[in-house]
Amino acid sequence: MFELHAVQAAFGDCLLIKFGSPASPRFILIDGGPPDTYKFHLKPLLKQIRSSNAPLDLVVLSHVDNDHTIGLLEYFAELRTPGHSLPTPGALWHNSFTATIDPNGVIAPRLTALISPARASVMAESGLAVNGIGEGSSLRVQALALGMPMNQGFGGGLVTVDNAPAVLNFANLKVTVVGPTQANLDALEQKWIDWLDTHEPAVASGDPFVMANSDQSVPNLSSIMLLAEGDGRRMLLTGDGRSDHLLDGLAQASLLDTAGKMHVDVLKMPHHGSNRNITRKFLTKVTADVYVASANGKDDNPDLATLIWIAETAKAQGRQVQIVVTNQTPSTEKLLEEYPPTDFTYSLRVMPAGAHHIVI
Repeated sequence: MFELHAVQAAFGDCLLIKFGSPASPRFILIDGGPPDTYKFHLKPLLKQIRSSNAPLDLVVLSHVDNDHTIGLLEYFAELRTPGHSLPTPGALWHNSFTATIDPNGVIAPRLTALISPARASVMAESGLAVNGIGEGSSLRVQALALGMPMNQGFGGGLVTVDNAPAVLNFANLKVTVVGPTQANLDALEQKWIDWLDTHEPAVASGDPFVMANSDQSVPNLSSIMLLAEGDGRRMLLTGDGRSDHLLDGLAQASLLDTAGKMHVDVLKMPHHGSNRNITRKFLTKVTADVYVASANGKDDNPDLATLIWIAETAKAQGRQVQIVVTNQTPSTEKLLEEYPPTDFTYSLRVMPAGAHHIVI
């Protein structure tokens, strides 16, 4: 048995991998979504796991953005409440902002000082990054209080391609870390320093127009990205990673063929299908039977361009694919209108309204 359960997480990510056997299922949780995800959707599923006595072997926080972290904070807080009816995770994988992008401790203080509460309301992404730094630290503290092993198998260090064993085994499931690489982290650290050097004076001016424009250039955060394999099927789980970083990691892990390509059964689209994180070229190199986007239209995700690239690439390559989304959005409606499935080789599947999750 090997399934991906995409939990209703609005504009965030929350994924459950179900593996093992029908008689003895096991689970891995990746991300917890933004506010309300835990209370209304993830918690009922976790209670079902506990009631069936199925183990939750691992929780993974892909990165420290609020739309991935909040649900895990709420879950771990409830785990510390006597008499809870939730499964206790066997371990946590979590790379902090400080350890990944700010190992020298120079970025976080500058960023926190720069983005005051008033400015954060204008610089939305930067504000989320600042909050995420603190919330990532809070999750680490919660895990330590629970006595939860952290980053086991990585020598006590970061979850990276460089530190990872070739394969980590969980019953019938094999997990390979395909991102980030240490080279990716070093490059991102320099991008953050360059961004601060460029934008600190402009943002400090308090000009909303300047601040909003600065926000558009905020560097990416680093995501743990995984290849999960079970029962002859493969899934790429990408957090909010960048497609070029994913290709770097796949190459370093020797998972690309001689043409630099790879095919998987399921691709969880990076960053909710944003075309800032994925390119048409990437979609010709890494192909899938099923493409999954967890998004509700916020920030235009999934981007129409990304959906068009999938539809056009699949047709050009003669592949029948399925696009699975957690919510109907303006972009999915536009895709159906302008690129009808009858003229292309894709189908669209949408999570039913009110459902806690959709199974892939």
